[in-house]
Amino acid sequence: MRRLAALAGALALAAGAAMAEPPPAPDRPLPDAAQEARARALFGDIRCVVCQHESIADSPAGIAADMRRLVREEIAAGKSDQAVRQDLVRRYGDYVLFQPPVRAGTWLLWFGPFALVLGAGAVFVWRARRRRAEIIPLTDEEERALAELTAGSDEAERG
Repeated sequence: MRRLAALAGALALAAGAAMAEPPPAPDRPLPDAAQEARARALFGDIRCVVCQHESIADSPAGIAADMRRLVREEIAAGKSDQAVRQDLVRRYGDYVLFQPPVRAGTWLLWFGPFALVLGAGAVFVWRARRRRAEIIPLTDEEERALAELTAGSDEAERG
């Protein structure tokens, strides 16, 4: 039984190692220093679609290496920085840019936090300005009924 469990464990480890992502190919900088500088500047503006919180310049993911290679290829082909960004947005969506463009589809992303703060502030102001209910004094008849009730309970407590 132990041999079977050891064999199953070894197979699981081997399967995990076989399914792991292969290491990305090493980056090959562009021969032109100006083009490489442009590429590196773009790397900082583009989000890794796997890591999501890192730029492709900092990400060790294989997809980030592929994106860096793609950016370098497009710059070497003579495309402008804006054309490279547009191609990446076409492939991966607005999310690939750390600063997506302001348009109807991204209004919530850009203005949502401000709207949320303004809405919360409006609720606080509304609640602060809301009038409290005025206390209406008792009528003479209600005063007498209350006095009788409290007088009866005072006698019961003494007795």
